[in-house]
Amino acid sequence: MTAAATTDTRTVGKAGPGRLTGTGRLLRLALRRDRVVLPVWLLVLASIPAITVGEYARLYPDPTQRAALTRSLGGNPSITLLYGPAHDLSTAGGFTAWRFGTLLPVFLALVCVFTLTRHTRQEEETGRQELLASTVVGRAAPLTAALLLSAGFGLLTGLVTAGALTVSGTAVPGSLAFGLGLTSVAWVFTGVAAVTAQLAEYARTANGLAGGALGVMFALRGIGDSADGFTWVSWLSPIGWSTRIQPFAGNRWWVLLVPAVVAVALVVTAFVLRPRRDLGLGLLPASLGPATAPPRLRTPFALASRLHRGMLLGWVVGFAVFGALFGALASDVGDIVGDSAEMRATLARMGGSEGVVDAFLATMANFAGMVAALFAVQAALRMRAEESAVRLEPLLATGVSRVRWITGHLVFVLGGSAALVGTAGAVMGAVHGSRTGDVGGGFGDVFVGCLAQIPAVWVVAGTAVALFGLVPRAAPGAWGVAAVFVLISLFGPVLNLGQAVLNLSPFDHVPRLPGAAFTATPLVWLTVVAAALLTAGVWGFRRRDVG
Repeated sequence: MTAAATTDTRTVGKAGPGRLTGTGRLLRLALRRDRVVLPVWLLVLASIPAITVGEYARLYPDPTQRAALTRSLGGNPSITLLYGPAHDLSTAGGFTAWRFGTLLPVFLALVCVFTLTRHTRQEEETGRQELLASTVVGRAAPLTAALLLSAGFGLLTGLVTAGALTVSGTAVPGSLAFGLGLTSVAWVFTGVAAVTAQLAEYARTANGLAGGALGVMFALRGIGDSADGFTWVSWLSPIGWSTRIQPFAGNRWWVLLVPAVVAVALVVTAFVLRPRRDLGLGLLPASLGPATAPPRLRTPFALASRLHRGMLLGWVVGFAVFGALFGALASDVGDIVGDSAEMRATLARMGGSEGVVDAFLATMANFAGMVAALFAVQAALRMRAEESAVRLEPLLATGVSRVRWITGHLVFVLGGSAALVGTAGAVMGAVHGSRTGDVGGGFGDVFVGCLAQIPAVWVVAGTAVALFGLVPRAAPGAWGVAAVFVLISLFGPVLNLGQAVLNLSPFDHVPRLPGAAFTATPLVWLTVVAAALLTAGVWGFRRRDVG
């Protein structure tokens, strides 16, 4: 027994192949679990730039207009803050790289962060990782499999994007530079998520830390690109590195070395931190609450408030920044349009007939509603998380009724999403009004335009609640429903989809305010549909088994 114990101690204590045992099986399991979500994101992210290439020639057919784009857009600080530096917009590839060179990496980075956290920290939080650890699985295998999946998705997305751009008619070197720029950002934030998964005890906290880092990096890139004398600040951001590659305008390949080194350093850091914590715990200790709860936490609504308030506060801050940014950009949207009559007509169709600025503000209000719908889904699924973690059943064993419990959460699902679009509308209207010198008129029009999105947002929220109440195992499918609605509204007009398809999205029925005539009928019908879905969800939750 002594020899066997010695052998086991040596096996556990040394860093050998045993630590990676089971990596391949875990990777195949993760691929199977994400076999729908990741391909959909790959298709969406890779197709957007390719579609823009085809639209460029139609929107800017005159070579004179194309030559003036770089000069007009590059000299506008507000536009540069959002889209980055305009290196060369005289070609379809250069325009596409500028248009999506800062926003597309953000979405790809978020997908990679959520993917890695889901297969590491969330597996530990739910207890599934502990069951796997009792089998023949190395301690480093789960993190390694998640890294391979997330990094592989980032690489595949970059290569497919480059291939789609090439097929659309852009130059191969520029297409590859743009695609690898996307991959570089994805790899860096895969490493960031790997580190935050070791620091935080809960998946929400890990995602929040990584998402906060992404927001800071985007802000640093914006400051460095738009503020005179602060160009060096953008070099502190991985998103700034991707724009410094200058696809289709120099293709500076050496810049790719910077994110590669940083990504490797972050991954090594994650592997160093992994053995320094216990399974299921994080290096940052979770604060223990007081032994007895204060009186204000004695009701189901108070408990729901405690669970949702941190997340809601973060979203409110983000929507306030969103409103300030696009409110300041609205008066400069004419520079983006330039002399292109086709672009003016396109924006006018999207936002009414009262001018390009109204069209832009209406589009931003519609987009704010779509993003608020994602918050509504996240808040609704918190109920499913409480049930899955077996925290709901002991609560219902007391005098708390199911209706009281779900009502407390619905206040934040519905009221929180309404507060978000209201925040965006108030800030965007105030900033736009102050820039145009008409605070009263500008504020009211934009604010009402954002509030008009609430019934459509509640339809998405009602779908999530209905799935939770009627088919709880399918509740995560609410993300897919919300994604379909958003994709139809964003890209349906560009792809010339039929009206029957566009009508599937509730956001297509909202009046485009400001600019269009206000009609209450579609808003009433959307509210009726949302109420029916919410009623079905509450009815189903009252009658089904918990857990």
